[in-house]
Amino acid sequence: MANVGLQFQASAGDADPQSRPLLLLGQLHHLHRVPWSHVRGKLQPRVTEELWQAALSTLNPNPTDSCPLYLNYATVAALPSRVSRHNSPSAAHFVTRLVRTCLPPGTHRCILMVCERSDAFASACALARAFPLFTHRSGASRRTEKKTVTVEFFLVGQDNGPVEVSTLQCLTNATEGVRLAARIVDTPCNEMNTDTFLEEIKKVGKDLGITPTIIRDEELKTRGFGGIYGVGKAAVHPPALAVLSHTPEGATQTIAWVGKGIVYDTGGLSIKGKTTMPGMKRDCGGAAAVLGAFRAAIKQGFKDNLHAVFCLAENSVGPNATRPDDIHLLYSGKTVEINNTDAEGRLVLADGVSYACKDLGADIILDIATLTGAQGIATGKYHAAVLTNSAEWEAACVKAGTRCGDLVHPLVYCPELHFSEFTSAVADMKNSVADRDNSPSSCAGLFIASHIGFDWPGVWVHLDIAAPVHAGERATGFGVALLLALFGRASEDPLLNLVSPLGCEADAPEADAERDSKRRRLV
Repeated sequence: MANVGLQFQASAGDADPQSRPLLLLGQLHHLHRVPWSHVRGKLQPRVTEELWQAALSTLNPNPTDSCPLYLNYATVAALPSRVSRHNSPSAAHFVTRLVRTCLPPGTHRCILMVCERSDAFASACALARAFPLFTHRSGASRRTEKKTVTVEFFLVGQDNGPVEVSTLQCLTNATEGVRLAARIVDTPCNEMNTDTFLEEIKKVGKDLGITPTIIRDEELKTRGFGGIYGVGKAAVHPPALAVLSHTPEGATQTIAWVGKGIVYDTGGLSIKGKTTMPGMKRDCGGAAAVLGAFRAAIKQGFKDNLHAVFCLAENSVGPNATRPDDIHLLYSGKTVEINNTDAEGRLVLADGVSYACKDLGADIILDIATLTGAQGIATGKYHAAVLTNSAEWEAACVKAGTRCGDLVHPLVYCPELHFSEFTSAVADMKNSVADRDNSPSSCAGLFIASHIGFDWPGVWVHLDIAAPVHAGERATGFGVALLLALFGRASEDPLLNLVSPLGCEADAPEADAERDSKRRRLV
């Protein structure tokens, strides 16, 4: 599916499914609301109205189900009819799975997505995850034809009018961001090194008319970025701090997204084993998400100051590698005793958030990273972990996750009990905990926060996406949809406003509960 173009159209038009294979997808009670007159032109002459109704009557999703309508050219698939309170009403994960398994083969194909308007954003991003861009399979390079998948939304429920051009553009930009992030994460380090990642940043900057600020190699050391420099100094391709800045007139606040961009993580001298090192090309998932989301956010009209900060390094092994017992001076002015070179992500992010605070004057700092393996144990494969100094933003992250499909669940925020895990006799702190059984994912996030200070008056949000950044051996582009939804109120786009949980009276707890009770059936 690497050579697939994804197109969102208000109407995909009519076509014989034998010439343009078709997947009809939605919750069963939504599929029943699609009039035959709307799908007739996409199914005839192969499928009659009687066959269509018979297929709907046979569907019994548990949690999903599908039924072929005509050989392998047309299929109808049903999403779960019920979801729990910690899932997205869009059933986004099942959207991706059903597209992968049920979309008929072909050069030009069509998906008719049936959902409520409030689920369109999450559904589109879920569709995008089914079409990864990166592949080095030899057969793919020999195929020259460009495959296309045209997506049409049929909206049901409240506000079920036609899909506007602005909405289609928003979905296009968001899904391009998801696929960009997934491509970067899927690309191995012999191609996606720090040099290549910087080229990706420059390319996005050029597309947006923004020249990135780049600090590299020995300049990092000279300017005091001991975290990024210390992690990446042993690699062939030097480490870097890169920043894309959007500063529109009339901005009322400054936001910084800080992404962990470890293009490969051997563990350093605290080296990983042969079973845990494969897959560490994905350790740049946070920076990839920031890049994809920044591109989409600016294209959709971001009204506030927004800085994308990329902390890029390869945690390699060599004569210049950081040793356990080394002490580094970080950009915050604090010293760190290294007791585990495989706890490197927090070091580069500590420099990144310090720069966002001291040099960029950020009011809101969000860092996003594939930080800890323990995240997958704490919140699982599908939910990212959030740690923040703000109860409001903790709730907003969870809410944004259910609305965009990038699910989130809180970690314990309690620095007065947990930060003592980093106590050092010879430096301000160590970089790894003394007790790995004491909420290690929370502790890892607190290490980052300590470099802007626990008494910092701004909003700090930490997102650990170690597990949901991939599904099996493929990247998911996780984080792009979440950032766009979480900060949707800073956008000029109506759809992003709709999915954002912040800045609207309608999102009071009572109104939120009433809306959700109408939109989903809880189990």
